[in-house]
Amino acid sequence: MDQSSKVVITIARQYGSGGRTIGEMLAEDLKVHYYDKELLKLASEDSGINERLFVNADEKVKVTHLFKVIKNVYTGQLIPPESEDFVSDDNLFNYQAKVIKELAGEESCVIVGRCADYVLKDYENVLSVFIHAPKDYCMEQAAKKVSMSSRDLERYIARTDKRRAEYYKYHTGREWTDARNYDLCLDSSKLGFERCVEEIKAYLKVRFKD
Repeated sequence: MDQSSKVVITIARQYGSGGRTIGEMLAEDLKVHYYDKELLKLASEDSGINERLFVNADEKVKVTHLFKVIKNVYTGQLIPPESEDFVSDDNLFNYQAKVIKELAGEESCVIVGRCADYVLKDYENVLSVFIHAPKDYCMEQAAKKVSMSSRDLERYIARTDKRRAEYYKYHTGREWTDARNYDLCLDSSKLGFERCVEEIKAYLKVRFKD
């Protein structure tokens, strides 16, 4: 991809839909960087806050938050070090979002999860994608990587997607699975991973043809 015209692809994904793999394949195909959990390390380095705190808060909301407030929509404000809320989950998200914005201004890349579509919603150089699939397909794909009974795996997938939906709702005020939040929604069970990559690339050509 021509780095003179920076384009960022954000990928939100249901667990087991293959969104992460599709993101990795896309990044390799476009010869751009891929960011997933790497964002946690970058946010830690930028803020000086221990990376373990970012890992513990990654794509989930504390139960106390859910009972205390319905949402805390991201506004772009950072909480200063002298505040007792400096290492709060809200501020961890703020620093993570700061890193996402900096990456979007510096390079073409693929970013998975972390509400990146919302964080970059006002950026013209962003293509937001949601990868989804039926439950049976997600279970089939997840079983290739996670060793547990079908019943436990079904519960694990449900819990993971529930956490991601709550996290998205808390920080954006939006519904995670609402197609209106994304430029492109793809069912990986119908297309397969390689075809999903091709569809995203085709959309890129149409959207950013200049």
